[in-house]
Amino acid sequence: MTRKQGIIFINAYSASYQSRQVERFVSEFKTRGCVVNVMRNDFFPLEVSGGNLLCNVAADFCLYLDKDKYVAEMLEKSGVRLFNRASAIALCDDKMLTHIALSDSGIPMPHTLAGLLCYDKTAAVSSAALDLVEAKLGYPVIVKQSYGSFGKGVFKADDRADLERITEKLKLEPHLYQKYIAASHGKDLRVIVTGGRVLGGILRRSNGDFRSNVGLGGRAEKAEVPENIRRLAVKAADVLGLDYCGMDFLLDGDAPLVCEVNSNALFDAFEQATGTNVAAAYVEHILAQINA
Repeated sequence: MTRKQGIIFINAYSASYQSRQVERFVSEFKTRGCVVNVMRNDFFPLEVSGGNLLCNVAADFCLYLDKDKYVAEMLEKSGVRLFNRASAIALCDDKMLTHIALSDSGIPMPHTLAGLLCYDKTAAVSSAALDLVEAKLGYPVIVKQSYGSFGKGVFKADDRADLERITEKLKLEPHLYQKYIAASHGKDLRVIVTGGRVLGGILRRSNGDFRSNVGLGGRAEKAEVPENIRRLAVKAADVLGLDYCGMDFLLDGDAPLVCEVNSNALFDAFEQATGTNVAAAYVEHILAQINA
């Protein structure tokens, strides 16, 4: 069998917290006899020149730890198998697209409205639109930038003044409005899915914030994943076309709701809480796929 050439692509401005994750992947590939090259996406590895797509990297597969949809699309068009695929990354990077993709598939989610797109910073926020947000979602209401990670760009409006202020702040950016789930205030269940299999879950709790992100000071503890959530997680990952993801469930009694799906979920806190080797599970899935 011909040895496959692999690369790990990271963002041109990759933060230090990603280095540990990259090291873990490199080690797990090496343990299995597969050498991968780590490439920072800052040398224009692909380009459109003379009407043709030029690829300046040689690889059979790529563990794509970036969200740059343009490079992802070009790599795939060049014949490189991406983990995750370009389409899955794009769907998960845009929170509203995630909800649209999962709709009509039996996946429960919070009531969500797409924010109005605005191209004029001098335009007044539509009072009629905010009237409808109030009527449909009530208060508090969650307002999110469509793009963002680690709880950034997520706000809670407790009244009309908050809603007007936050909407004014976000009006020039893609955003959404979402029903606040009181029962899940400051906590959620993070589930990691790899290759159609649930690796486990952690209960994330905040230290006073309505957001549960560990990066914002929250804490994580190992949690059992009920069978109904396991089924939902696997189904959602399949609908989105994901090889790997971290999926966040809001806990509303016996009715869990998919809140967000992260195609490049960090796993340090998850591994520490559960003892599960996430990097190994993902690498084994990748090698099984490319050697099939």
